[in-house]
Amino acid sequence: MRQFTGHRALLFAAASTAVLTIATGAAAQSAGAPSASDVDEVVVTGTRVPGRTRLDTLVPVDVVTSEALQQRGTTELASQLAVAVPSIAFPRPSLTDGTDSVRPATLRGQGPDQTLVLVNGIRRHVSAQVNTNGTVGRGSAPVDLNAIPSSALDRVEVLRDGASAQYGSDAIAGVINLRLREASSGGGASATYGSYLSSVNLPNAGKKDFTDGKQLTVSAWQGFALGADGFLTVSAEYRDRDYSNRADLNPTAVPQRITGRFGDPESTDWSIYANAGKPLNASWSAYGWAGYQERSALSAASYRNPLTQPTQSVPEIFPDGYLPLIGVDTQDLTANGGVRGQAGGFDIDVSLGYGRNALDYSVHDTINASYGAQSKTDFYAGSVTYDQLVFGIDANRAYEVGLAGPLNVAFGLEARRETYEIGAGEPQSYDRGPVAGKGSASQGYGGFAPSNVLSKNRSNVGVYLDVEGELVENFTASAALRYENYSDFGDTLTGKVAGRYDFNPHLAVRGAVSTGFRAPSLQQQYFTQTSITLVPPATPGGPTTFTESGTFPSNSVIGRALGGTDLEPETSVNYSLGTVWRYGGFELTIDAYQINVEDRIILSGLLSGNRTAAAGTNAKIIADLLDSVPGGATSARFFINGVDSKTKGIDIVGRYRWNSADVGRFDFTVAGNINDFKVTRYPTTRTFSSTTVLPQEVDLFDRRERVRFERGVPQWKVNFQTDWSYEAFGVTARTTFYGDTLNAGTPADGSGDVRTGVRGVVDLEGRYTLSNGVVLALGADNLLDTYPKKTPAAFLGSTGGSPYSSFSPFGFNGRFVYGRVSVKW
Repeated sequence: MRQFTGHRALLFAAASTAVLTIATGAAAQSAGAPSASDVDEVVVTGTRVPGRTRLDTLVPVDVVTSEALQQRGTTELASQLAVAVPSIAFPRPSLTDGTDSVRPATLRGQGPDQTLVLVNGIRRHVSAQVNTNGTVGRGSAPVDLNAIPSSALDRVEVLRDGASAQYGSDAIAGVINLRLREASSGGGASATYGSYLSSVNLPNAGKKDFTDGKQLTVSAWQGFALGADGFLTVSAEYRDRDYSNRADLNPTAVPQRITGRFGDPESTDWSIYANAGKPLNASWSAYGWAGYQERSALSAASYRNPLTQPTQSVPEIFPDGYLPLIGVDTQDLTANGGVRGQAGGFDIDVSLGYGRNALDYSVHDTINASYGAQSKTDFYAGSVTYDQLVFGIDANRAYEVGLAGPLNVAFGLEARRETYEIGAGEPQSYDRGPVAGKGSASQGYGGFAPSNVLSKNRSNVGVYLDVEGELVENFTASAALRYENYSDFGDTLTGKVAGRYDFNPHLAVRGAVSTGFRAPSLQQQYFTQTSITLVPPATPGGPTTFTESGTFPSNSVIGRALGGTDLEPETSVNYSLGTVWRYGGFELTIDAYQINVEDRIILSGLLSGNRTAAAGTNAKIIADLLDSVPGGATSARFFINGVDSKTKGIDIVGRYRWNSADVGRFDFTVAGNINDFKVTRYPTTRTFSSTTVLPQEVDLFDRRERVRFERGVPQWKVNFQTDWSYEAFGVTARTTFYGDTLNAGTPADGSGDVRTGVRGVVDLEGRYTLSNGVVLALGADNLLDTYPKKTPAAFLGSTGGSPYSSFSPFGFNGRFVYGRVSVKW
């Protein structure tokens, strides 16, 4: 394992020195420079009308600048967005295998894969990682937002409304559009170093002081001229993070000690992005961008105690037990290019893009117990890869047709090819060895077997028509229609209408109705693996148990026998109604919404087998089915449609700007989200399939899964923020209040449920600008060292490994203190 003694401090010192040196020739920033909360008013997301501003859109769009993202300690894009946009949630799960390293974000409480992510308006590829454990977003394979460095961004536009009719699959909750920097000159550099400095009372260990999770991020960007009228902007970022650990004392260990690891994973990543544009002639220009990231992460599984888990132990190798470590090495690549210009009175944009996400899994400090003393202790567990190729052509033109304003007509085509692959691990990572009665495969993360290996692809073509214009004075309306055909499940048609009426320059109302869809991902259709799944205590004081669970495609032999069938697209209907009010330096937007989703794809609960059960029972039939699985499995799960939900909510964003020559510039923001998510229907083993061999009907979406959907993210969240600047000084103060979340335990009566509680988290950052333009910042995220509620002692588990819920919307690491040195030139 890597050692994390003093190298980050040395790197931070070197990076800071470099920034100071670069700044020697940089001009000092003026006192009147815009604050980080200023926004570029013109947006391109949710509308195809050129020049539409943020407060003039027909549906709500948030705009967050790169400066606003970076004025806090965390340098991960998803964490930054979760603070800036109240309707975005980004929990920090632990003990969830690869999901520890590739964590999902949600918008308006919907699934992580129900938000479409664009880069410069073009569809971004999703991650190859499938979230199969007990996290928010279980069963999804969304975009890895943290694969994109925030230093490469100019701004982020968040469309908070259904937009499948405009952009295609996945845009049920909304759209996140990442806009890259465009600069032909100038640049910037930044170095951030921080650590958790926290103190907390754990249920078993009592008061503990922590100094861990040390993190260094160094980033820079530079603009270059391409001739007299083109640009090339290159951005690079390096991040190195130590792990954090809030695991409690293990009362079953001899001697009693902390044996687990519960917190952020250890990780290192580096990224480079380039964005370019160049006119070709008076009418046409070329553009393109490319990006690459490598990330190596190491997270922990659950501790294996030879006294309480003898089937997973080999005392000859690990006499005191062992803590498996899961390695995830990620390579993420994107490359896009195109031309845009005018032809026949139309604005034309033609593009071609490729994206690829590949993950390699390894397991360390562990064993395959079924090989006994001959077991290895380090394993290569296999790989997953996803890629997509996207071609798009868009045309746009404004017509004068006798309305109060021009009628903007846009139409286009998008063609996409996707591929998903699984690669096998080494034999001991998945195999069952010669020692009977012992657990098979590499403990902590079972490898992919040859029977799991696959390469699947599909293609789809979509066409759309989108019109928008001022029909009569002060009333603007839009309508969109989109048809898509997929090679694996067929076609779909979605539509959207929206309108806005401006009573005067200060007050407007707006609303929209739309239908949407999300195609079943290749990952959901074909992912298959046998792994070790942790099961929380079923009774007070009971042990944490492990089960060998197989995940199977829904249309496989085992999937169909248990009630599975071919996956179909999810569908949705969105309604929204809101108001916009602005006067002088004050603005207020209030938007209510309802999202109805049908046939959402979920990963079923575990269906357990028992070889000693009576003949003809579900348990015996499941056990017999699973006898054919390589390496063995005692329970099964699969993806299936069938969950319907209704979400009602409201977004409120208020802002006031005040400039004073005597005391400086103030920017006050209050932003909140209220979100009520309800599951209205869920599937059983007989909902869709007549091929099930199980005689007793069983719920495939049990209470734990339903509660995760309904209460896995806060039902409300409010953010109060003040930005102040005066001459060389600047301060950002933020308090975010989070509603309660609920992580359901194993007991059906709810006695094992874990709540995070209502909490307020305070962030504070102070800045000072030197005469040479260097900005020195010192701050703390979670200044008051706030923690969620603890896991009830009776359900903490036999190892004390997880004293907090992974559903905590602000994590469970406590106070993070940091310093930053930055400069622009």
